[in-house]
Amino acid sequence: MEMTEVTGVSLKRGSVAVEDNDRVAPAEEAKRQKILDHCLTKSQSELEHVSPPSGVNVPEPPEAVSAREGTKNSDVQLEEEEEEEEDGLSEEGEEEEEAESFADMMKHGLTELDVGITKFVSSHQGFSGILKERYSDFVVHEIGKDGRISHLDDLSVPVDEEDPTEDVFTVLTAEEKQRLEELQLFKNKETSVAIEVIEDTKEKRTIIHQAIKSLFPGLETKTEDREGKKYIVAYHAAGKKALANPRKHSWPKSRGSYCHFVLYKENKDTMDAINVLSKYLRVKPNIFSYMGTKDKRAITVQEIAVLKITAQRLAHLNKCLMNFKLGNFSYQKNPLKLGELQGNHFTVVLRNITGTDEQVQQAMNSLKEIGFINYYGMQRFGTTAVPTYQVGRAILQNSWTEVMDLILKPRSGAEKGYLVKCREEWAKTKDPAAALRKLPVKRCVEGQLLRGLSKYGMKNIVSAFGIIPRNNRLMYIHSYQSYVWNNMVSKRIEEYGLRPVPGDLVLKGATATYVDEEDVNNYSIHDVVMPLPGFDVIYPKHKISEAYREMLTADNLDIDNMRHKIRDYSLSGAYRKIIIRPQNVSWEVVAYDDPKIPLFNTDVDNLEGKQPPVFASEGKYRALKMDFSLPPSTYATMAIREVLKMDTSIKNQTQLNTTWLR
Repeated sequence: MEMTEVTGVSLKRGSVAVEDNDRVAPAEEAKRQKILDHCLTKSQSELEHVSPPSGVNVPEPPEAVSAREGTKNSDVQLEEEEEEEEDGLSEEGEEEEEAESFADMMKHGLTELDVGITKFVSSHQGFSGILKERYSDFVVHEIGKDGRISHLDDLSVPVDEEDPTEDVFTVLTAEEKQRLEELQLFKNKETSVAIEVIEDTKEKRTIIHQAIKSLFPGLETKTEDREGKKYIVAYHAAGKKALANPRKHSWPKSRGSYCHFVLYKENKDTMDAINVLSKYLRVKPNIFSYMGTKDKRAITVQEIAVLKITAQRLAHLNKCLMNFKLGNFSYQKNPLKLGELQGNHFTVVLRNITGTDEQVQQAMNSLKEIGFINYYGMQRFGTTAVPTYQVGRAILQNSWTEVMDLILKPRSGAEKGYLVKCREEWAKTKDPAAALRKLPVKRCVEGQLLRGLSKYGMKNIVSAFGIIPRNNRLMYIHSYQSYVWNNMVSKRIEEYGLRPVPGDLVLKGATATYVDEEDVNNYSIHDVVMPLPGFDVIYPKHKISEAYREMLTADNLDIDNMRHKIRDYSLSGAYRKIIIRPQNVSWEVVAYDDPKIPLFNTDVDNLEGKQPPVFASEGKYRALKMDFSLPPSTYATMAIREVLKMDTSIKNQTQLNTTWLR
């Protein structure tokens, strides 16, 4: 096996498009609004917006959101904003255009070299291709713990005599739904809502009772006579906790408590999708569970479980939601757990490829037989001029003023306009309340930190930072671990190539052991692991051990003491295979003329009975369609990088494609 470096590879070959799929055409927007008006009285922007941590996801073309200036006393306002965030009802302002182009902004982003990604395992010549020209060119199917690939292929609802009729979705008017929602979410001073029964029959009253209880968890109902008229009165049964804990007595004992379903989604990450579903169902997001999170810029299919929500209610969302589809419903006793999946199966189209059939064959055979370096992909490190690993390093150094500064200071790069204004206000005033008022969306990391600083003061940054959800805080230090790992693996491959050597580490069960001179021939490069730094790992017994020590020492960290005085930030470490060989690898080269046509059917296409595309023997363009399966926590972009021999960073992709995009 040969190994090559990125050095000397002409990056001009690489061509990866960064697409903007979030802008909605006026006609489509009108259609969407009509659908939403049928389903809910809330606007789409209020329902769907969940802001991710800044600098983590693939960036969107720059947009500015006008800030709503607060006029209340700042302390009171902060409390009200915190209450609003807990209810998940933060609003997004209106979007406006930004002068600086996306390509110009991305000049300040990271390249692969910046995060230690420098080597290739194969010797084939690279070629260019366009990745994600359309987000539908990148499809991810989850592989469950039983090894089964998740597919959406059944929209039917399990027959259950306990379910109410379909009339529950239409019996209430939009005004009645709005009043009930405000009651449910404690948004007004009413203690009950009375709905007059116009055509009074027992059947009609039953349907209204069922509609309120099923559509507005936490509300109970009773029938009252008022001046000769019948009213259904809705009221709170158990206070605010009822939203998070669906009523136990309304769920049949014979039915499993969790409804499992397959979620098909387009161009939205898993957490955003969960938040959208929870708002439409009027429940808290924490009653949903899943085995893994899926990225935004793709079509993804995965299993979700939700506590005590019927398949009937979930199926009704198919009439309301754009770019979502729910199906394959079943009732189970248990929720899903993070990490239970075996991996993901990818279907990827690289359009407009320049490689010959022979080059493609060589590249794909290498991917199938050797694999690729298991680098952490670029999305692990953020997209702005302040990489997430720098924040993680400052946390580990206990440099809290630097942590605050790195998260809040102005920076070059692709960001929402309101974040730019917030950072400018912070740099000018160092007033957290004033900077927070520039943010129409307070859920982002910056908003959460500013709220913490307003609450705890500038001298207690640790507590202020602690307001950020734990997973987001740990993301920073995991990013630093990944940064170290990438650099060390590049050094390991540079020093020893693609064969095991004495002093390497391999796993026996969950325990790492050293490769000895006597048994080195019993292992292959696919067995070798490298540690992410921490207090509970061992390091190789060769030159790379000293390289770890030197790198951490240069960052003012003690490799022999990775425990932090704040327990959450103590790193135990872990082991990661340095080479991954994908499974179920297949590919074909197809010819096409129209760059806008899909080159394969999705699950929804198949459900709708669409015929798969038919390809001519010749066409204006050629595309490489790849299928492969990867274990959890590996990056498909790193597999594609190995095939094309190109830099996958957003910075490089954008700069290379500026002319093409125009």
